[in-house]
Amino acid sequence: MRPAFRFAALAAAVGLALTPAAASSWGNTGHRIIGVLAVEALPEEVPAFLRGKKAMQDMGELAREPDRSKGAGRIHDSNRDPAHFIDIDDEGRVLGGPVFADLASTRAEYETALRAAGTDSWKAGYLQFSIVDGYQQLVKDFAMWRVDVAGAKYGKGAQKAWFKRDRMRREALLIANLANLAHFVGDGSQPLHATTHYNGWGDYPNPKGYTTERIHGPFEGAFVKGAVTIDMARPTMKPFASCGCPVEKRAIAYLIRTQTFVEPLYALWKDGALRPGQTRGADFAAERIGAGATELRDLIVEAWRASANAKVGWPEVSVADVESGKVDAYEAMLGAD
Repeated sequence: MRPAFRFAALAAAVGLALTPAAASSWGNTGHRIIGVLAVEALPEEVPAFLRGKKAMQDMGELAREPDRSKGAGRIHDSNRDPAHFIDIDDEGRVLGGPVFADLASTRAEYETALRAAGTDSWKAGYLQFSIVDGYQQLVKDFAMWRVDVAGAKYGKGAQKAWFKRDRMRREALLIANLANLAHFVGDGSQPLHATTHYNGWGDYPNPKGYTTERIHGPFEGAFVKGAVTIDMARPTMKPFASCGCPVEKRAIAYLIRTQTFVEPLYALWKDGALRPGQTRGADFAAERIGAGATELRDLIVEAWRASANAKVGWPEVSVADVESGKVDAYEAMLGAD
């Protein structure tokens, strides 16, 4: 999200005098709904501390945090703002450079490909890596939680109490880290976060006469707040689906699908359907929010399952070995300096 002008568009649309730090992608309403619905839809196999009312409330509020932290400072913002978007053009390329579907799996390789095309990730965005990074952190968090639970069961003497305290710390940290992932997965369901046409059609071929107005803020903020409720988004969620593929591939596929909704969004705007009281526009926004909640729910389940085969600590230990009682994880979790 490019805060300076995207925020200005929202402020002008709703007549607010706010600071740039208050700007938000999907708006507070959209991110809250995505966070709450994803947790609400978690299956029982996921630990209970993530499935209660408090977890839903926490996720709804904390899913907004990457937007609320904006304005902390120049370095903070310039490093983090491109994490919210990826500029895919109509040919499926990133700002006319590398093909998005074929992107390298590391930020360094991605940056090299963009610079070869005369741009960089600060301009093009790197939302796909935000999602992958958050997912991988969640797998590690779940893995350490599993070890804490097993350690409290198999530990000796004072170790049991240490593992119990560490589990409580881990649960609080896991919620915060998961909320960070929730935000970027939510960004990824908003079509204007996956396109070069992110705030008006721009200086591109425009045979259908789509608007060049700055529509980003008015759509994801004021319109969604007035038109979409959690009860509208909930039934649009899909059943759990595992792609059986690396998370890098899943994140790319997710954003490519989102990009297919860019032109329908502009068509709705052209038809006046993204104005207050318009059912078609409200249904479109609710479906996109439901898609974000579905993807987040699925990634949480995938991360939980993947954590059973992970390794943690130093020296590194296998989660499976710790859970079976074969390995004492105390030194690995405490840290052998």
